[in-house]
Amino acid sequence: MSETAVSGVKQCFQLKSANVSMTALELYFFDNDDFESTLRDKISQAPGFFKDIPLIISLEKYEGLSSELDFFKIIGACRRHNIHVIGVRGGNDDQRRLARGASLALLPGGNQRDRDIDTAPATESAATEPTGNPTPARVENPGEPAPAKIINQPVRSGQQVYAPDGDLIILAPVQAGAEVLAAGNVHVYGPLRGRALAGIHGAEHARVFCQSLEAELVSIAGHYKISEDLQDNGWKTAVQIQLRDDLLVVTPLEKA
Repeated sequence: MSETAVSGVKQCFQLKSANVSMTALELYFFDNDDFESTLRDKISQAPGFFKDIPLIISLEKYEGLSSELDFFKIIGACRRHNIHVIGVRGGNDDQRRLARGASLALLPGGNQRDRDIDTAPATESAATEPTGNPTPARVENPGEPAPAKIINQPVRSGQQVYAPDGDLIILAPVQAGAEVLAAGNVHVYGPLRGRALAGIHGAEHARVFCQSLEAELVSIAGHYKISEDLQDNGWKTAVQIQLRDDLLVVTPLEKA
């Protein structure tokens, strides 16, 4: 590296806090064949949604034997589907020892901790704690709302529109095969036929609004429903979708 390039730099790197959106896989028991079969089924429901995502294995509701846990098989099955297991949340001492042996990060359990962090003002000390799922978005300027990203044209199949800081407002249809993502709310003033992901940094208060629900997939803070589930309520009508008690709830806009 040239002398100019390193001018004023005393170290080759710095460590800074980073809030990352992650998906948690809640494991209830482990059987290798059943695990991979269920994983294939989940991926087939939302092709592309799981590709190259970081995954946390949550053991907070695990009821199987610790001796049945094989994190190497879990990691292998996920890697075959381009999913990257990076850590374990919760679990007893034996389970966490097994996770450590598989070189996985150990994250604290407890959903209440996530809620506490989500509602508290952002501070440097809170931001440097280990992150769980979902993790809250960091607020750079607490006194100023993040500006919304506004799209005037239709979002065509194969396109992805991303609002990393605030709301995403689309004044046109979102076609099948398109994907729209936002740290805040997603507003679609037209048919929503593609995939819409709100609260991608873990904001559980985020919502999805659309004039006609025809989506392939809707996700809020990592919780998602696919087209088959969405058709049971509010299909092809104007709705809002929000997260209540870890479940996505669809409500007609005129009754919101």
